[in-house]
Amino acid sequence: MRTERKSKAALDIWSLVTLFVLGFYGLFLVYPLLNLLVQAVMDKETGRFTLAYFVRFFSKPYYYNTLLNSFRVTICVTLLTVMLGTPLAYFFARFRIRGKGFIRILIIISSMSAPFIGAYSWILLMGRSGVITLFFHNSLGIKIPSIYGFGGILVVLTLQLYPLIFLYISGALKNVDNSLLEASENLGCSGIRRFFLIIVPLILPTLFAGGLLIFMNSLADFGTPMLIGEGFRTFPVTIFNEFISEMGGDDGFAAAISIIAIIITTFIFIFQRYLSTRKSFTMNSMNKIRPVEAKGATRFFIHLYTYVLVGLSIMPQAYIIYTSFKNVNGTTFAPGYSFNSYADAFGKVGRAISNTLVIPGLSLIVIVFLAALIAYITVRRRNIFTSIADSVSMVPYIVPGSVVGITLLIAFNKRPLLLSGTMLIMIIGLVLRRLPYTIRSSVAVLQQIPLSMEEAALSLGSSKLNAFYKITMPMMAAGIISGAILSWVTMISELSTAILLYVGRTKTLTVEIYTQIIRGNYGIAAALSTILTVLTVVSLLIFNKVTGDREISI
Repeated sequence: MRTERKSKAALDIWSLVTLFVLGFYGLFLVYPLLNLLVQAVMDKETGRFTLAYFVRFFSKPYYYNTLLNSFRVTICVTLLTVMLGTPLAYFFARFRIRGKGFIRILIIISSMSAPFIGAYSWILLMGRSGVITLFFHNSLGIKIPSIYGFGGILVVLTLQLYPLIFLYISGALKNVDNSLLEASENLGCSGIRRFFLIIVPLILPTLFAGGLLIFMNSLADFGTPMLIGEGFRTFPVTIFNEFISEMGGDDGFAAAISIIAIIITTFIFIFQRYLSTRKSFTMNSMNKIRPVEAKGATRFFIHLYTYVLVGLSIMPQAYIIYTSFKNVNGTTFAPGYSFNSYADAFGKVGRAISNTLVIPGLSLIVIVFLAALIAYITVRRRNIFTSIADSVSMVPYIVPGSVVGITLLIAFNKRPLLLSGTMLIMIIGLVLRRLPYTIRSSVAVLQQIPLSMEEAALSLGSSKLNAFYKITMPMMAAGIISGAILSWVTMISELSTAILLYVGRTKTLTVEIYTQIIRGNYGIAAALSTILTVLTVVSLLIFNKVTGDREISI
């Protein structure tokens, strides 16, 4: 009887946990999205149903062309990143490359900074008064292509995002059995032909997943087209501009555009899942791919491809670090070096640095707590309610960051829940955006933990809740921590949500960097960007130390 009472109590506790999770998402995700939908289809003056905002969007080329521009960018970026990142991952898995460990670190670092910082750096390098632009013009009399517009956005996002494909494919190649490659070579299939006939079909599900991540990131990116897009306007920029311009009046049009963005990303996500399901299969690698020494022209090409690609992707960050130590005269860099930019950064905007530690730090605590609970109830307590919680938790993954910011502001800008302008609303935004990553890594680890471990604890008289905290939770720690650190890295470089939710006292580093770039304070912007890079590198070192993995993959 005593054991039965404990079990019923535990059941009640986990039922309450499920209700708490559903309540959290209901209040901070479902309610804001429904409120957004109401705003988009309701006439503010009459209170009646209307589709006028949607008609306005699709009837004016000025608006729907931005959507076409975004598709043009995202499709090209996705294709280019796959074309660049997949061969690089294969070269790393298949061949010995000089300095492989150091190069891998550079690839990781280049992928973890905010894309708009790369855009800012490329302006310094190849803008109208950029270092490379002036060198070619003054020394060689050559006018190089402009970094502004569609081409510049493509360059910045491709070099920023191809490392994500590299990480995805690197993880997939760990599961490819080397016997397949040896067998294909014995049958006369080698080189490029083997890559396309053997490797590509094996990693196709991962390519779809990585391609979706690239597509979502490039579609939602706000900072890059805002800085170098000039006349080439994209969808996120339009959402931001329309919402900001209508804050004092009717915000229904911004809500309608946000609904269009959600519908598009949801459709793409479902389509990707459909393709992945059709192509999915399981594969156990008993004989992992062993790197071999390439010879002759192949060896030269592999090293040239690797060094040039990684060099181009890390060059923007390296140049920003360099310029952060240069003297500044007004809005331009002057001869000589000093720490003046850092002194100005800490003196004028020091609060942004502390906010970047405090706000993501508090968000991370909430993420770890919720991720552990959600992962457990979706794996161990499978029912209709936990399935709903699992599905709803993935919604922020497919909703652009700017839309998340708009939904929260519209929903919580009046009493009884007046959260706009507070630190709490920024924490909620970051938690919603980054929680899915930690949940997925936690679920992956929990699925590998045998249920018999908990059953053994229960047989010895432990309650289910006690078994979770003392047995299951410590065994989930690796997955929780690895997901949490990656969530942390993305949170400290978050711009699209933060730019809408911040006020003066809650500015973060990315918002401050963006503000300083717009104002032309390039020295302070460079110093703050360098600080953000240092935070990212330290986070990655902690990731390696905690996981004990020398090679980061996704």
